[in-house]
Amino acid sequence: MNLFQKLLLAPAALGLLAPVAVDANRPAYASDLNMAGVSQYGSSADQVTSITQFSDVQPTDWAYQALSNLIERYGCVAGYPNGTYRGSRAMTRFEAAALLNACLDRITEVTDELKRLMKEFEKELAVLKGRVDGLEAKVAELEATQFSTTTKLNGLATFVLGANTFGGSASRRVDESKRNFGATTFNYDVQLNFDTSFTGKDLLRTTLRSGNFDGTNNSFGGGEPSGLSQLEVAFQEDAGPNVVGIDRLFYQFPLGDFTFTLGGRVGQEDMLAIWPSVYPAETVLDVLTLGGAPGAYNKNLGAGAGVWWQKNGFAISANYVAANGSNGNPSEGGIATDGAGGTGTVQIGYTAEQWGLVATYSYIQNANELFVYATNFAFDSFQNPGDTSAFGLSAYWQPAESGWIPSISAGWGINSTNYNSTVNDQGLVSTSQSWSVGLQWEDAFMQGNALGMAVGQAPFATSLKGGNTPNDSNYVWEWWYKVQVTDNIAVTPALFYLSRPLGGDTPDGKGFNQLGGLIKTSFSF
Repeated sequence: MNLFQKLLLAPAALGLLAPVAVDANRPAYASDLNMAGVSQYGSSADQVTSITQFSDVQPTDWAYQALSNLIERYGCVAGYPNGTYRGSRAMTRFEAAALLNACLDRITEVTDELKRLMKEFEKELAVLKGRVDGLEAKVAELEATQFSTTTKLNGLATFVLGANTFGGSASRRVDESKRNFGATTFNYDVQLNFDTSFTGKDLLRTTLRSGNFDGTNNSFGGGEPSGLSQLEVAFQEDAGPNVVGIDRLFYQFPLGDFTFTLGGRVGQEDMLAIWPSVYPAETVLDVLTLGGAPGAYNKNLGAGAGVWWQKNGFAISANYVAANGSNGNPSEGGIATDGAGGTGTVQIGYTAEQWGLVATYSYIQNANELFVYATNFAFDSFQNPGDTSAFGLSAYWQPAESGWIPSISAGWGINSTNYNSTVNDQGLVSTSQSWSVGLQWEDAFMQGNALGMAVGQAPFATSLKGGNTPNDSNYVWEWWYKVQVTDNIAVTPALFYLSRPLGGDTPDGKGFNQLGGLIKTSFSF
């Protein structure tokens, strides 16, 4: 009989006392004790392993299930040598006492064996007890100090140390840029995301953000001489540097194959089912993160709502954002007004495991600084009241495994702009285009690191009102290498080059370019 059977023999033996039939008015005699039967039971106690071994027990018997459980779970029920159980046979009290005594003897044997095992593994049991006590203490501490049972906090802090230099034959513009924007700077950006879920599938996101990338006197923040040098992490509240503000506040929930989003401060990109690029793993210039179509992917931020449908790789998204949605003056703000600063976006796309293809259309209300990235020449036109229809076509492919073959992300955008009747549009931009190609190598030179480069043209004018063709060409380059120091710390040295950021505003016959270098350190928590 194995150890497990011995441990369970006692309750089984006690259970056998329940059906004992005794005549309380008749005295007991020694002759009533059927020791042969008890002996037969004890000697065959480990021989029955299935209730089907009893020829006289049927599934229709009222105790069939109980008897089956005793046999299968405890292995302590025995019958007679002839294969019968004789469940209807009565036992005398003497017979029950003899059987119980035999069971208790076996329990004593098991108890001695357990004591020996406990003594042998005394040290191991003490270690386990200590670990359990330690875990209970940690759980109690977590429960006492947890921020919220429904909210998770994750954050990203970024330091940027860098500088810009300017060159070209437009000496007066070069000297002016060096004088105003040539210093080495140290800037930061910090984002705190509070993600709350009430059902496990919905999301209430609140993002606090602060930074000191001044957009007027820092080229990394989008200041002069061109906004094309603005970094993706560049941020500063309108109230000034080092001011904490709410950057995101929206609620998102699924309903079947649809996902709905509504927020008082939500971005266009928060309401798209597909982002059209796998580039970059570590951002540098913001203009090269927008799938080659900064007009279609304008990242408008304000009051908005959107919905997307996604199934079997296909996805369709639609959203509306009003940058000035909190302003009650219809000429300066509101929802779906002339002053709303609104964008409406529709996206359709398909994604597979290694590739994706996306087409996007955005309607943009001009004169609201929604068309952020373009040559200086094109940007000036977009500040006039009117509207722009922006189209984007983007695709990406990535290898199944990291190695020397990079992922490729490419995109192209074309924009058609019209102006209000109050604007003299002669010489203003009518059509503009943009494109970009990004390459990225995962696990480059070392596991966890990444190498990337991209080239493209920010939106530049290809035709003007009045039929003229401008010379507004430009090229944007960036190179970077991300070093993953730890799971939460990454250091990224990077270079970027703007060949002709002023576009058509470059002095005739002259050249002007910008070269930037930086070291970006990111802390995720």
